[in-house]
Amino acid sequence: MKRVCLVCMGNICRSPMAEVVLRRTLAERGLDDVEVDSAGTGGWHAGEPMDERALATLADHGYDGSAHRARQFDPAWFAERDLILVMDRDNLRAVRRLAPPDADVRMLRSFDPAAPEGAEVPDPYYGGRQGFTDVLRMVEAACEGVAKYLEDH
Repeated sequence: MKRVCLVCMGNICRSPMAEVVLRRTLAERGLDDVEVDSAGTGGWHAGEPMDERALATLADHGYDGSAHRARQFDPAWFAERDLILVMDRDNLRAVRRLAPPDADVRMLRSFDPAAPEGAEVPDPYYGGRQGFTDVLRMVEAACEGVAKYLEDH
């Protein structure tokens, strides 16, 4: 069993959207041996549902994120996760500060062959609805690459 954790700042927008998308992408490819979860580097929203705009954007595109509840990343998870995928450079630095030397921590968009090197998934929280749609498209493209990577490894 492989385990993947997606990480953003508060675990109410980007990482839960990516979690939902990656789960479906893996299921569509028949990859039943991969567990997917998500967390935030901060605990401000712990226990809260996904941002309403993120939830609505997912629903508009056939995804269900209603079961999500935010939580904070726990450094003990490094021992339990094979791959940690972060949304941006700030969260990459935060997670790598906690990580043991052998942890596999990468930017999510590094799995999208069309994304430029170092591409981030921008935080849509302070913007409008279009930002969430943009995030969904970035996440979908990257999750295809993650699925291919997991198939091959």
